[in-house]
Amino acid sequence: MEDLDFTRRPSKSPIYDPAVARICFESLGKVETVARGEVFFTENQNSDRMYLLEEGEVALTRGGKAIDVVKGGEIFGEMAAISRLPRSATAAARTACRVVSLDAKQFQRAIQKMPEFALMLMNILINRLRLTLTMLAMSKSLEASDGARTRRVFDDKLLQGLLVATQHRLPLHCPLNKVIMKEGEPGVFMYVVLSGRVAISIKSRIVEWVGPGGVFGEMALVDQSPRAATAIAETDCDLLSINRGDFLTMVKTNPVFVVSLLKAAADRLRDMTSRRA
Repeated sequence: MEDLDFTRRPSKSPIYDPAVARICFESLGKVETVARGEVFFTENQNSDRMYLLEEGEVALTRGGKAIDVVKGGEIFGEMAAISRLPRSATAAARTACRVVSLDAKQFQRAIQKMPEFALMLMNILINRLRLTLTMLAMSKSLEASDGARTRRVFDDKLLQGLLVATQHRLPLHCPLNKVIMKEGEPGVFMYVVLSGRVAISIKSRIVEWVGPGGVFGEMALVDQSPRAATAIAETDCDLLSINRGDFLTMVKTNPVFVVSLLKAAADRLRDMTSRRA
């Protein structure tokens, strides 16, 4: 299974709306004309620009082998702007091209103006993650966690901002062994861990632990599908619960919030696609 920088691009998803992407890019982006044969970025390069192709065709290659062709109305290179990881492919103009580009900071400003674009990307990532989880479960390749897979999504500054934004709702205290959510249930809340540790399991296998600043339950909140995992308090925990209304408000008012969630979803997808029994 291939992972990031969307060689299987968002534009290949039925969720992708080129009109939403165009509004987002054109609000703050830089228009560029690129000659045939010119390179946008190279494999393993550290760069943070993402592109909307308005005219022409762009060839994507990995290890010198062709893997895809980007056409008008499609986006490419977006995962480097989100994840800040090296490029997983090389992109070169197959014909003369006209593109609109955004760097990481422009992307954050653009999604504040057009949060629908960030939600579209997040839905696409979540769909890919759900498909990956299904494939791993069917092939019995879903490994139990080795205990090292914990990640912090929100730093202290952003965490304080979330507490202020949700001060109308008291933190939720969960004692040891409390079942917080169950696989297959509808998702009303996503949760941010304030203290303690939560074990996340799929098909009775622990796949991740979430500690302070970490997030779980966001997938069902975003795509309004059943829960993909079960969460159990491994210690006494305090959690910040965020409903869909709170979530949409934060997406519109705090671009760092949604970019952090996009990066977390991308990291989780990379982690899951790397697992083998």
